[in-house]
Amino acid sequence: MSDLIKVLSIDGGGIRGIVPGTILVEAEKAFGFKVWDYFDMIAGTSTGGILSCAYLCPGDNDPSKPKFTSEEVVGLYFERGDEIFDIPIFHKIRSVGGIADEKYPDDGIEDALHDYFGNVWLKDLLKPTVITSYDIKNRKGHFFYQHEAKKDAAYNFRIKDVSRATSAAPTYFECARIRNEKDDRFVLIDGGVFVNNPALAAYAEVREQFDKATAKDMKILSLGTGFSKKKYYYSQAKDWGMAQWVQPVIDIMMAGSVDVNDFYIDQIFDAAGHPNHYLRLNAKMPADVDADMDCATPENMAALKRFGQQIFKENKKDLKEWFGV
Repeated sequence: MSDLIKVLSIDGGGIRGIVPGTILVEAEKAFGFKVWDYFDMIAGTSTGGILSCAYLCPGDNDPSKPKFTSEEVVGLYFERGDEIFDIPIFHKIRSVGGIADEKYPDDGIEDALHDYFGNVWLKDLLKPTVITSYDIKNRKGHFFYQHEAKKDAAYNFRIKDVSRATSAAPTYFECARIRNEKDDRFVLIDGGVFVNNPALAAYAEVREQFDKATAKDMKILSLGTGFSKKKYYYSQAKDWGMAQWVQPVIDIMMAGSVDVNDFYIDQIFDAAGHPNHYLRLNAKMPADVDADMDCATPENMAALKRFGQQIFKENKKDLKEWFGV
């Protein structure tokens, strides 16, 4: 499968980006490749979009190589996670605990993204991308493509703004207001509202960019951020109003899009007679992991790292076959 178009897809999930990031660190160690060099395209939603930018961000001294190692990419969460998901007392009071305003001020995430990515442009990333967001003004999905940004300034954005837009999760962060290189303005939110698992979007873009390639011409590694599907009971939900439904609806919507996209793309590769070209890794979170996308305590981040290592260990054989080593 060495001549196949190789695609990496990473789900959204906030601080749970530690999970796919850790899987990739372990895979690099075990199989002797580098994420930025091995894959021909990387797709990401929300935290997966931030990871995509980090893996492909060019170095300051040598723009032909990445700025960060895979360990340093995961380090973003450990070094800045507590700042990103920090609620100053004044903001907590003013927002009424996230009811009257977004839960977190945007200073923490914007400072972290600027410190990591500076003013690098999307067109300068090392490989093609599919990074998702949603345009709330024009009511349509918005995709950030490195390969299109190289050709047209209308598609080119600072990657700190790309990362901010793809991760602007409703109720958690204020929507992102960003501009492209032509100074056109966009108001965007987290791509997870319609495609939290971007594997199907990546498949479609590969077909577009690589002369109508099909499942036999590509292989996709799709990484989730773990799941813990909370049950909602009739006795609870029957009397909920707008305020009570907000978080459950977001949870159900994002989890549902993950499952649906996985099902469809699995069917595509199976129907093409190449089911082994598609590998999806995701797992139920163990009891010691808090599933909340904003639980950035040192204890929970350490548990997420162990969870990623566990997923790698349990799927090492399948990964070895997929990588062809």
